[in-house]
Amino acid sequence: MEIKTIGVLGAGTMGNGIAQTAAAAGYNVVMRDIEDRFVENGLKNIDKFLGKSVEKGKMTQEAKDALMGRIKGTTKMEDLKDVDLVVEAVLEDMDLKKKVFKELDELTRKEVILATNTSSMSITEIASVTKRPDKFVGFHFFNPVPLMRLVEIIRGYYTSDETIKISFDLAKKLGKEPIEVKTDIPGFVVNRLMIPHLMEAIWLLQENIASKEDIDKAAKLGLNYPMGPFELMDLTGVDIAYHVNEYFHKELNKELKWVSPRMLKDMVKAGRLGRKTGAGWYDYNK
Repeated sequence: MEIKTIGVLGAGTMGNGIAQTAAAAGYNVVMRDIEDRFVENGLKNIDKFLGKSVEKGKMTQEAKDALMGRIKGTTKMEDLKDVDLVVEAVLEDMDLKKKVFKELDELTRKEVILATNTSSMSITEIASVTKRPDKFVGFHFFNPVPLMRLVEIIRGYYTSDETIKISFDLAKKLGKEPIEVKTDIPGFVVNRLMIPHLMEAIWLLQENIASKEDIDKAAKLGLNYPMGPFELMDLTGVDIAYHVNEYFHKELNKELKWVSPRMLKDMVKAGRLGRKTGAGWYDYNK
């Protein structure tokens, strides 16, 4: 099956990044969200990102206009009816994901692959609400999508080899480097590696072993990481780190290592979710 038009469900940070990446690779894109303001904000963010590329001479204005012209923003679910593949990028809420995929399963052609951008949740469980679990796959991009090269391609219990192959081929056409996650485990590969080191950083801070600045410096200069754990959480969302860790605690036999530090819970309660709210572990409004 030739893929010409990609549907993206969600126009937030991940959704508009996926839409931009697909359009940059020459695909037509239908980006859908529940309200006009979310769609408009998503298109505005893409326009802003591309505008900087034009300013730096990395692309022409004509190329930018052509790319933007390949993205259709909408609030209508039925506008996804004729797409050739759908990538879902809604909130990390299992009930919400099941709801939208049940609707997509009834709306789209039976041969269309349905993909979820979930960073941690069970592919098999989400796929269970569809009549095509063999054509359901995890397609996990990383933030910021246009710049991060990795994509995790995750098998659900029934995901077919053909679906994996098509997903790999698409990822490469999008300019990404895919890896296959062979078993549908919570967090897949990257988050299973990343979340423990984020939590350990918070425990070090909470126990007053070192300041967040020094912990970030240690990770960057001692481990050669491009960002420290607190800088990274502020970029990707403090709340995301919390929700993923809570999910791990629930799914992985409530192991002690997955208990969220009190300081992390307090940050989420205070609304200090990172750059997107202007303050997280660091302040960005100064």
